[in-house]
Amino acid sequence: MKINIKGTGIALTPSIKEYVEKRVESLEKFLRNDIENVLAEVEVGMSTHHHKSGEVFRAEINLTANGKKLFAESEKEDLYAAIDEMKDKIERECISRKDKRQTLAKRGEAIIKKMIRR
Repeated sequence: MKINIKGTGIALTPSIKEYVEKRVESLEKFLRNDIENVLAEVEVGMSTHHHKSGEVFRAEINLTANGKKLFAESEKEDLYAAIDEMKDKIERECISRKDKRQTLAKRGEAIIKKMIRR
């Protein structure tokens, strides 16, 4: 898995990089076996919404795996909380995609079984 990390409006420290890499690498178990072709582009930084007071951090991920693109973003007052929520959202996307693929395969199996019985 290739991970590109970009910092917008903040200094990208080694601890932030390490934290993001650790969270993104935990997604490998939800992806297919072809991990080398997976590209994860992560952007962390400050949000510039004028209507919100205080510091608001945002984390965003674009995950490209086997020709499919997944996206998740999060905004929180804590950078690490935003990264965690982003990881949870993209994890749900991966699980949903896997479930849809399995459901489609099971429907195909049922159709073939029905054809054989006739």
